[in-house]
Amino acid sequence: MRFLLLLLVFTTTFSFIQAQETMTEEDVVAQAIKTLFDGMRTADSAKVAALLHPDIKMQSVGYDEEGKPYLQQGSSQRWLQSIASYPAGTLDERLYSQVIEVDLPLATVWTDYSFFLNGELSHCGTNAFQMVKLADGWKIHQVTDTRRKTDCITEPLALADSVHAFVDAWHQAAAEADEDVFFGSMSADGIYLGTDASERWLRDTFHVWAQFAFDRESAWTFKAYDRQLYFSNNNKYVWWEEMLETWMGPCRGSGVAHYENGQWKIKHYNLAVTIANEKIDGFIELTKE
Repeated sequence: MRFLLLLLVFTTTFSFIQAQETMTEEDVVAQAIKTLFDGMRTADSAKVAALLHPDIKMQSVGYDEEGKPYLQQGSSQRWLQSIASYPAGTLDERLYSQVIEVDLPLATVWTDYSFFLNGELSHCGTNAFQMVKLADGWKIHQVTDTRRKTDCITEPLALADSVHAFVDAWHQAAAEADEDVFFGSMSADGIYLGTDASERWLRDTFHVWAQFAFDRESAWTFKAYDRQLYFSNNNKYVWWEEMLETWMGPCRGSGVAHYENGQWKIKHYNLAVTIANEKIDGFIELTKE
């Protein structure tokens, strides 16, 4: 029995060490941010304080009632006192996205959040954390947030679901000739490759060329299926491939999108007609003509 207990302890410890060794710095930073908000949620001010640099700066930015921008200084001591004064479960800040960049010993974390007080939505915005890695681990030395009461997320889609919804809405905008949504979903330097070899456009040039199509009730109708998504390590970029039902027959699209200013923007999209292998000889002859 004693041997089995020792074996269990050894196995558990080894597994824990192994898990730590496989964690990236981004994982460790993400865990620190999670611990921070778990501590707030459980009213454990000591857990939160352990993650703060002694010289931490806390700030909020926004616009006043006259529309003028402001920068407001905060106090970590008052924040910690507030956490300790509320019952556990009262303060609940939920993160809906997280972009982490690391260049040791510096890290930045950008998160979208909604803040709930006693289960009721209070406000939402963005947190921008600056962190440094010291001898005893990652510490937050600056955090700046924005705060608003409109357009707050309360029931977020999973990351993959948000991309599927975004790309589906982009295709639907073309089907409904909604040029504001369609071209607004692309970044200013976004590139669209059409099926013709000459069709390579930057977004605004593409907008001008496609105006005739968007003057109709429907620009074009592509129905996507069998879409595969791939994310960068920090979830800041997504690339995908998808099959499309179109008036040209089956096509394949592939795209790249960047998460910027709280929303996805398409940086590159390539539309290609698919041709069955057994028909390729006929296609080659057709192109010779």
